[in-house]
Amino acid sequence: QVQLVESGGGSVQSGGSLRLSCAASGISYNMYAMAWFRQAPGEEREGVAGIDCDGNAKYADSVKGRFTISKDNANHILYLKMNSLKPEDTAMYYCAAEIWVGYSRLLKKADFRYWGQGTQVTVSS
Repeated sequence: QVQLVESGGGSVQSGGSLRLSCAASGISYNMYAMAWFRQAPGEEREGVAGIDCDGNAKYADSVKGRFTISKDNANHILYLKMNSLKPEDTAMYYCAAEIWVGYSRLLKKADFRYWGQGTQVTVSS
């Protein structure tokens, strides 16, 4: 019954911005850690940004300072604001959730049980 639905992907030019959304249902939202992962063609899925149950955020070095993860607790929506986008940010972006994932594990894909279907982000040079 857990459902995560991503939206907000699209095509932008290098340097542009985009905001991804993940609508969550079927979970005790405030008890779950949530995160964004991405996967480019031929590459492994990697953690981009995560937020734990206490609201602490963790970012991959490659996006630190450019991306911001946040939560709308009232409406159960996870966001990823992406600024200064680069061609290497091009990937399918996935929303993930799991109960009580510790801060140090927020970017570890094996620690997340629930996944959305993804939304495509394409950044042109």
